Amino acid sequence: MTPSPPPPPTFGEAFRYWLRLGCLSFGGPAGQIAMMHKDLVEHRRWISDAHFLHALNFCMLLPGPEAQQLATYLGWRLHGAKGGIAAGTLFVIPSMFLLFALSWVYLAGGHLAWLAAIFYGLLPSVIAVVAEAVIRIGKKALKSPSLVAIAVGSFVAIFFFQISFVLIILLAGLLGWSGSRIAPSQFPAGKGHGASGHPAEGPALVLPPVAKPTWGRALAVATTCLALWWLPVFGIAAWLGWESTVAKQGVFFSQAALVTFGGAYAVLPYVAQQAVETHAWLSHEQMMAGLALAETTPGPLIMVLQFVGFVGGWQHPGSLTPLGAATLGAAITTWVTFLPCFLFVFLGAPYIEKLGTLPRLSAALTAITAAVVGVILNLGVKFSIHAMWPDPGKIFDPFVAVVAVAAFVAMQRFKVGLLPVIGACALLGLVWRWGLGM
Repeated sequence: MTPSPPPPPTFGEAFRYWLRLGCLSFGGPAGQIAMMHKDLVEHRRWISDAHFLHALNFCMLLPGPEAQQLATYLGWRLHGAKGGIAAGTLFVIPSMFLLFALSWVYLAGGHLAWLAAIFYGLLPSVIAVVAEAVIRIGKKALKSPSLVAIAVGSFVAIFFFQISFVLIILLAGLLGWSGSRIAPSQFPAGKGHGASGHPAEGPALVLPPVAKPTWGRALAVATTCLALWWLPVFGIAAWLGWESTVAKQGVFFSQAALVTFGGAYAVLPYVAQQAVETHAWLSHEQMMAGLALAETTPGPLIMVLQFVGFVGGWQHPGSLTPLGAATLGAAITTWVTFLPCFLFVFLGAPYIEKLGTLPRLSAALTAITAAVVGVILNLGVKFSIHAMWPDPGKIFDPFVAVVAVAAFVAMQRFKVGLLPVIGACALLGLVWRWGLGM
């Protein structure tokens, strides 16, 4: 007998699933997407495999964290706007509170020698994680000589000439768009990733047809989301002034939300360049610590931006207390980072079947991903320099170099998981500093 489709889930059932996903979504976007595919396509059969991959391809075309956007779309498809809001929000909330607590411990406990030693040990783990990301993404993205050239060119442009990350992404997208017509074999259309490939246990739930998109709906979605996006920023500016750190963070991270193609690793060099070197909200070492903390929490890795907002507010509180400014900075940073995701998904969701299959748009994304490989390499090189030579012109730090190589080999050669590697590095930092008298 042919299995029958499952009954439609209630909103309560879906809500509990999205909350569970938000608490357990470790492993970066590939792991998070694979988890959703296994749960929603294979076991629960709420979504068909074809629909899941269409949705994934669509979300890969958007700026922002694709796994969170995929959850938002699937929630919308199951229960409309309230389902999308619940899924997208619950994907973020557990990591938001956990990272907030870790950020406070990092800054408030910075005077504790043992805690400083642990964070010192995290530095080499970040170098290894970024190096592993370069290789992992490079293997998937650099499928032709032209894409390799784009990756090399993006590294040279940003490392040696400090060309804007935004300009590099725009040029790469333009090359992919035009190159797919001139030499399509050099700019292949990207494909979805993260699915397990196992067949579902039966036919998927039959979803109701999507309402026909209208200009009225698009206007209502855009007006609502843009108002929710910008009103807090203008409110903070009216209260503290446009020159306040928190107001500047609201504007800056709103801009960053529009160019986060390729995931968190792609936007981190841009954030590091602006937040560290231009605005001086935090140091390179603090940026590396934030990345390590974000890697240890569930949810999207781009949550590291909340850490940047927290530290920037703490260290530049203005008329507020350090904790008050840090809380406000973390809140506005998280708000303007994720609110645009709902705007993009809700606007584009009715067109998903068409947008997800446009080859030239997908080829542009392929070229952007190639450029991101060079940008991530730039991030790793800069992080390594600042970690191994913390004081320019002074002595080289052998501990960071040796542990970074060991951590990289553990992940690449022996396939040790990320969390054990980070934990081991933190322990080694504690032992090393303790042995030197801290």
